[in-house]
Amino acid sequence: MGDPKKPRKKYTSPKMPWRSDILTSELQLLGTYGLRNKRELWKAKTILSKIRGQARQLLAMPENERKIKESILLKKLLRYGFVHEGSTLDDILNLTVEDILERRLQTIVWRKGLAKSPYQARQFIVHGHITMNGRVVRRPGMFVMVGDEDSIMLRADSPLKVVLEAQKG
Repeated sequence: MGDPKKPRKKYTSPKMPWRSDILTSELQLLGTYGLRNKRELWKAKTILSKIRGQARQLLAMPENERKIKESILLKKLLRYGFVHEGSTLDDILNLTVEDILERRLQTIVWRKGLAKSPYQARQFIVHGHITMNGRVVRRPGMFVMVGDEDSIMLRADSPLKVVLEAQKG
């Protein structure tokens, strides 16, 4: 058991961080999804790596044991919206970092049109203007389940609501 004041890292950094192609692709993703730093991107890459690793382990299992664990993994990924209904292990292995980043709260707020840019979406979330299921959410990196996506909206008493309604109407 580790020290509670020193939590375990949730990411792995790239093995070759100074390759120009990696740097440009990371920078492009940072700008597209409005990430604060590369650590947030590395967390998404690590999550993707673990999901794909589970899928590869399932492919190596015997058929009867694999069916049970495969359905559990697919249900979880379906709840989070990483895969679609009727997906297989091959679809899990074809997931990309963009698929993971699309399910973050920050990206969903931006895609729903509640903010003009991913950076503004991040600011709205951190400042407490966004609610999900009636509760204020302040974590832009939170993964949103498919069922909770419709409940994301501006807080009822947010001063932004008045400003955005005035701009629309």
